[in-house]
Amino acid sequence: MSNILIIKHGSLGDIAQASGAIQDIYENHKNDKIYLLTTKPYLELFKKNPFIQEVILDKRLPKYNLVYLYFLMREIKKFKFSKVYDLQNSSRTLFYKNILFPKASSDIWSSTHTTLPVDKSKNEFDKSSVLERFDFQLKSSGLKTFNTLKPDFNWAASDITEIKRQYNLKKYILLFPFCSPHLTLKKWPYYNDLIKLLLNKFGEEFKVLIAPGPQEISEAKEIDAISILDNKKALDISQLTSLIKDSSFIIANDTGPAHIAAHIGAKGLTLFGKHTTAYNVSIERKNFKPIEVSDLKNLSAQKVFERILQNI
Repeated sequence: MSNILIIKHGSLGDIAQASGAIQDIYENHKNDKIYLLTTKPYLELFKKNPFIQEVILDKRLPKYNLVYLYFLMREIKKFKFSKVYDLQNSSRTLFYKNILFPKASSDIWSSTHTTLPVDKSKNEFDKSSVLERFDFQLKSSGLKTFNTLKPDFNWAASDITEIKRQYNLKKYILLFPFCSPHLTLKKWPYYNDLIKLLLNKFGEEFKVLIAPGPQEISEAKEIDAISILDNKKALDISQLTSLIKDSSFIIANDTGPAHIAAHIGAKGLTLFGKHTTAYNVSIERKNFKPIEVSDLKNLSAQKVFERILQNI
């Protein structure tokens, strides 16, 4: 038995996308022990993943913090990993490679850096979709892939019976009107207009909900929907996954919850402006579809409402 390391620091959407790749790594290493290096927000979540045996915390302190870096590298080295699958593919994880396995090729350290096609630059390769890049990386590292292109994030769900009882949730439409403060291009501005259309059409047939994150609870007061919390706190990732899974329909900006919805089979729509494409981030699935426009400010609530009626 060998020890195998997967690196996946985040973000939430990236973690949902990587679920299939992690499963394929496990399936190709049935006789080995699978470890995963991640950051604090995802530590407890990954402990639930059935394809990982142990999780290692990376606090991701600045690289100039030599004391932290020394102890982290010493921690990693003690496991004597025979292979590392870098699914983060960041400048930071390349830095780790240069410390741990400076001369390693893809047989030891699998990353886009070590498996980059000979006829493409990194910029050209990055024009492929996220899942296609994962698939190429793993196949180039000698793995058979069956799940990478169709990740399943359902493993992350938890029991939310009590939350559903508290809010009397049966049939509901779930909205994700938020985004990171530095990514306002992703934010569609007409959620309250859409909510009026939904309530006028469906009345009490569907409740209209939002599930704000820890930094979004205050902003949620500006949205005319029921805000779902757990004892006045934001739902954790597992609770959020279950809330999404049990929804009748999702409408979301291009954020982490949208990627969860896509990869648990939820029905819904995600709204894209010019910041990227649905293809590039691998979000379009059988039940989860994008609306893509050049400027989200020009996408009316009526247009989105019409698409909901066609699909709900």
